Amino acid sequence: MWFVAKQFGHRLQLPMASRTCTVQADGEVVLSADQMANAATIAAIGAQRQMPERAVVVALATAYQESHLRNIAHGDRDSLGLFQQRPSQGWGTPQQIRDPRYAANKFYAALKKVKGWEKLRVTEAAQRVQRSAYPEAYQKWADESAVLTRALLGNATGAVACTVGPNPTMRGPAAAAALAENLALDWGLPGLTAPIDLTDFAVPATDSRNGWRYAHWLVSHADDHGVKRVRFGGLEWTAEHGTWAKVRDEGAASTQVLAEVFAAT
Repeated sequence: MWFVAKQFGHRLQLPMASRTCTVQADGEVVLSADQMANAATIAAIGAQRQMPERAVVVALATAYQESHLRNIAHGDRDSLGLFQQRPSQGWGTPQQIRDPRYAANKFYAALKKVKGWEKLRVTEAAQRVQRSAYPEAYQKWADESAVLTRALLGNATGAVACTVGPNPTMRGPAAAAALAENLALDWGLPGLTAPIDLTDFAVPATDSRNGWRYAHWLVSHADDHGVKRVRFGGLEWTAEHGTWAKVRDEGAASTQVLAEVFAAT
C-alpha cells in the first residue's frame, strides 16, 4: 500500500538496539530507532515554529545531554521526558511533558525568550533554558546535533537510513492513519490524511529541501509507524535493506514523497 506522505561519540558508549539508524551529513551519527524518531520530531517542531537551524542544534544537544534522546519517565527529582522538564517548575503536567511534540514546543518557546541566544555557544544557550548544575555539558553534543540538523532539515540527500525488522510496531490502516496524523502535526501540514484505500498517496513537497525533510522524517519514524518503503528524488529506502538506492524514474513527481506501510497481517 502506498502512503503519502556518530554513533554516540567516543565520549559515551551505550548499547545499541538491533534496529538502528545511521545519519550521514558531513559527519556520522548512529542512533537507536526511538532516539531517531525523537530527534526527527524535535527538528520538525523547530522548523514548524520557524526557528533558525541553530535553534534545532541547541534543542537536540539539550535532549542528547538530558535524556540521550529518549523519552524517559524519570529523572532528577520530578524531571521527565526528552528535556527533563519539571512539572513543579511550570513546564506542564507529567503527561504533557512526556509528549515529545509538547516538550519540544516548550523548549523552543523558552529558548526564544533568551535575549541574544543566537550569538551564544550551544551550551550557553541551552543552559539559559535548562539551568543545569553542569552548564558545560551540552557542548559535547554540538557536533552530533549539527549532523542531525543538516539531515533532518533537508540539507542532505538520502542521509537518514534506518534498519527495521519484519515486525514493526504498527501495520496496515492503523499505521497509515497514525503516520498521516503525526507527520501533519510535526510539520504543520494542513489537510494531510490517509486515503480510504491507502493507495497512491503522496506527501506534497514544494521543493527538494522540503521533500528530503519529509522523507527523512518518514524513515526516522519507520519502526514506530510501520513504514516499509520511502521514495523521493530518484532514491528509494526500504525496510528490507535499510539503505537508500537509486531507482528508475517512473514518472513520479519530484514534488511528492511516497511512502508504503507494512500491510496488516
